[in-house]
Amino acid sequence: MSRADVLRTIKDAEADASATLAKAESEASNIVTKARIAASETVTEGRAQAQSDAQQMIDDARKAAEKEAAKVSKKGDKAIDSIHGSGDSSRSKAVDVVLDAFRA
Repeated sequence: MSRADVLRTIKDAEADASATLAKAESEASNIVTKARIAASETVTEGRAQAQSDAQQMIDDARKAAEKEAAKVSKKGDKAIDSIHGSGDSSRSKAVDVVLDAFRA
């Protein structure tokens, strides 16, 4: 092998090495880009799921609060009816007491 052949072989090997390095750098860049995209999608999906879960919790809490409010309202209505009922039965006595106080 002559000196020129050796130099050509070295140049060809350097060119192949440069091409291999450039291809490896390009592939590494693509892998990093794909990983960033996947991470971004994962974060977006996580946020969407968290919002969905939070909304479900709010809806469940609202239903429970409405149910409890209905119970309290029903008890309040019964108490009001009881007060009105006892007021009706005591009204004539109260009128007599007031009238007697004015007459005396």
